[in-house]
Amino acid sequence: MELSYKPAGQFELTRFEKIHNVIFEFSHIASIVVAQEIADLIREKSKQNTHCVLGLATGSSPIKVYEELVRMHKDEGLSFQNVISFNLDEYYPMQKSNVQSYDYFMREHLFNHVDILPEHINIPDGMVSDEDLYQSCVDYEMKIKSVGGIDFQLLGIGRTGHIGFNEPGSHLNSGTRNIKLDHITRVDAAPAFLGIDNVPTKAITMGIGTVSTAKRIVLLAWGANKADILKKTIEGDITSHVPATYLQNHNNTTFVLDEGASEELTRIKTPWLVTSCVWSETLKLKAVLWLSEVTDKSILKLTDKDYNNNGMSGLLSAVGNAYDLNIKIFNKMQHTITGWPAGKPNADDTNRPERADIPKKRIIIFSPHPDDDVISMGGTFDRLVEQGHEVHVAYQTSGNIAVSDEEALKFAEISLALNSDSEEPKRLINFLKHKTDQVIDSPEMLRLKALIRRSESLAATRYLGLEDSNVHFLNLPFYETGMVKKNNLSQKDIDIVCELIEDIKPHQIYAAGDLADPHGTHKVCLDALFESLEVLKHKSYMEDCWVWLYRGAWHEWEPYQIEMAVPMSPDQVLKKRHAIFYHQSQKDGVMFQGDDNREFWVRVEDRNRLTAKKYNDLGLADYAAIEAFKRYHF
Repeated sequence: MELSYKPAGQFELTRFEKIHNVIFEFSHIASIVVAQEIADLIREKSKQNTHCVLGLATGSSPIKVYEELVRMHKDEGLSFQNVISFNLDEYYPMQKSNVQSYDYFMREHLFNHVDILPEHINIPDGMVSDEDLYQSCVDYEMKIKSVGGIDFQLLGIGRTGHIGFNEPGSHLNSGTRNIKLDHITRVDAAPAFLGIDNVPTKAITMGIGTVSTAKRIVLLAWGANKADILKKTIEGDITSHVPATYLQNHNNTTFVLDEGASEELTRIKTPWLVTSCVWSETLKLKAVLWLSEVTDKSILKLTDKDYNNNGMSGLLSAVGNAYDLNIKIFNKMQHTITGWPAGKPNADDTNRPERADIPKKRIIIFSPHPDDDVISMGGTFDRLVEQGHEVHVAYQTSGNIAVSDEEALKFAEISLALNSDSEEPKRLINFLKHKTDQVIDSPEMLRLKALIRRSESLAATRYLGLEDSNVHFLNLPFYETGMVKKNNLSQKDIDIVCELIEDIKPHQIYAAGDLADPHGTHKVCLDALFESLEVLKHKSYMEDCWVWLYRGAWHEWEPYQIEMAVPMSPDQVLKKRHAIFYHQSQKDGVMFQGDDNREFWVRVEDRNRLTAKKYNDLGLADYAAIEAFKRYHF
């Protein structure tokens, strides 16, 4: 497969874009392409008998790049002996041995697996004394200059627009220095530290001026949660409030994005404002719904003038007139709405999202964590049970690391009070009372935390009328590390998912399609399902299986993406809220809050109300709330 990955200068930017960027459907494919560019540079420098100086980044974005470089070292003989590396940053203070340190990260993901010379590895010293800190930063700058500067700089981007730890306010000419971390940066780092209170408030970082001297810069960005800041960076003015915009001045920079990260760019979100379009049915739908929003008119009130004044004369030319197009799009959106998510028996299903010819369906709801089912589709879950279908819930992970030590201590003390002769609760209480930030939970403690999540899940599913026998705790092995860092998806994970699907032979599968989850478990769980579907798709029963993707507490499908909209009454909204409340360990200060300080039940109710409002604004019925789904075709 030929991939379109061109150096800067060979790409014609739109009138909106000021930084060269390429978009890939999948981030892992993009990562392989970037790793290949780095490998080619290393080999070319080796032929010239000279060093290859790499500026390296940490975080989730470059992990797959490092994995591919390690693979090329092992399988293709790529040598790193001529590589000199300089890492962008490090928390301060931070010991190298700390699992949250960037020194630890780099060794774990790259350095321990290739033949780079130890003396060629350079990472800011997170334990340098306050007195020596300034000189240490100066020395770091001088060392970069002494080897001729950075040949290739790999970057990620934070939601504040920071590169490295150059937070908003950083100067164009800034060098390596100590910096105070922005609150949003600390919030984003909180999952890795099991809570924001454990995240350092300072860091050492290369400066904007240092980064800008690199001969080649590649910035990686994955996921919809980066889309807003990327639009500001690529299309906005240069400003210290978004430090990544300084890269507009660099003459050899490429941003490598996946589809989620690119979705707010003008040429992706509203391509009719950029160029002539080939008007597919999906693009027509997207354009009309966008026009309805920007004109603040319902679909059926849009006029030819509205289309012409907003860059859509080409669409009108293709379809004839606004009247016919409006009716077509209105009907299409109307047909996504159903109170029967598994189909309505003995009804005409011609214009309904689901089939009516299987009156009682076997259904699996896959939930990555032990609460995603009720948070993301609790109303639909309730409908499926009430309408008499055979519903199964599969919790893919134990969710044990999301239980706080305080919550675990409460249960351990209750256990001891009930059985004062038992040694296990005594050990658990003693462990918690002497636990420090660097200590990983013991197997006994992880088991207790998993049991807490398990009992909460059963309480919620019982409340919705589901038998315990229809609740499955898969405990996929990739998750069970006891740390935020998980293992890669394995064949054992896929086999577990396959076995459940084989056993139930479902007519419907619901799964989390929200890949903006800040700690990445949703993506691995979805990959486990997708790979299982590839294995099983030739089975005869799979011909009747439809897969519906819901989104979690972070984002919702846009109206043009929605293929099934399940409305909820005010009473159903309350019932969903009560189901979420059974997950008590995830209330009142949840450990993985993300960038939204509201509790999950609050944010999801607001999200469901907003989806309903968007439908109403389009001229459709006025519901209290709507849960949305998109079909996945395998």
